[in-house]
Amino acid sequence: MQVECVKPEPVTFMGVLNACDSVGWLEEGRCIHEHIIERGYESDLFVGSSLVDMYAKCGSIMDAQSVFNKMSTCNAVTWNAMLAGYASHGHFKEAFEHFERMCEEGVEMGMVTFVSLLSTCSHAGLVDEGLVYFDSMSLVHDVSPTVERYACMVYLFGRAGHLHEAEELIKTMSCESNAPVWKALLGVCGVYGDLEMGECVAEQVLRLDPGNSAGYVMLANIYAAAGNWDSCANIQQLRLERGLQKQPGCTWIELNEEVHSFTVDDQEHPQIIEICEELKRLSGQMKELGYVPDTKLVLHDVEDEDKMLCLGHHSEKLAIAFGLISTPPRTTLCIFKNLWICADCHCAI
Repeated sequence: MQVECVKPEPVTFMGVLNACDSVGWLEEGRCIHEHIIERGYESDLFVGSSLVDMYAKCGSIMDAQSVFNKMSTCNAVTWNAMLAGYASHGHFKEAFEHFERMCEEGVEMGMVTFVSLLSTCSHAGLVDEGLVYFDSMSLVHDVSPTVERYACMVYLFGRAGHLHEAEELIKTMSCESNAPVWKALLGVCGVYGDLEMGECVAEQVLRLDPGNSAGYVMLANIYAAAGNWDSCANIQQLRLERGLQKQPGCTWIELNEEVHSFTVDDQEHPQIIEICEELKRLSGQMKELGYVPDTKLVLHDVEDEDKMLCLGHHSEKLAIAFGLISTPPRTTLCIFKNLWICADCHCAI
């Protein structure tokens, strides 16, 4: 469009910003922001909302807040984008204060609002507060509970260790349960190593969504954590027999306007030798600080040394090591994944 001298409209910038936040391309998003300022579209309600959303999803909550504070007019989309940003960045106090401002300003509440709120409560371990917000949806804000909100409550109960309360909530839902809400419970069964409940919940997941590999993989993880390798192998074999491929984990980092992608034990990157040397150095430092590799979820019945080697070359660790050797000290590294981070990588990072 620039080559052809086509003048970009607000909707043009909204589309490009959406493309940036879908892959976490922060620096490109900042360049687009400069074009928006040059065109005088920064005050546009929809462009401003897209900027808030882009910065929040690309890891720069301060830039998102700066854009939000400068906007003269905000709609529900803008308010919810900022709330979701606070929630995903773990800014719990700011998220609750932001919601109170939304109430004071009379902003229309919707699904995104309460998903963000309940997610905040879940990550903060605030079960009682989450229950208050969940009840207030229909009683105060006239918003009907949906499957997505029930899934948030399942995470909230589950992450706090209240697995049976989470199961009971699903069974008493006001709307019909589906695979995602059972998957939420299956995920926390894995976190707490509840094999008995995990098997029962997995049965529901596979019944409701037999064509999705996630249920098989999650159950295999639970078996692996329990050291039940025969059952782990059986469920993996069943998945393969049904032609279901596991979605490969991928992590990427943007440096110097180029996106570098990694998979587990990646050998394709041109700097992989230097990356592995950096990982070796970091591993020694982490162990001195008390880090112990969590080998329970390595889906191979192999020696501990091989398990630790497998964990050490997970895609997020490769991306971080690459970022460390490629940038000056004190540089902020923005790492993005297509799947949830594993417990070991979370601990290591």
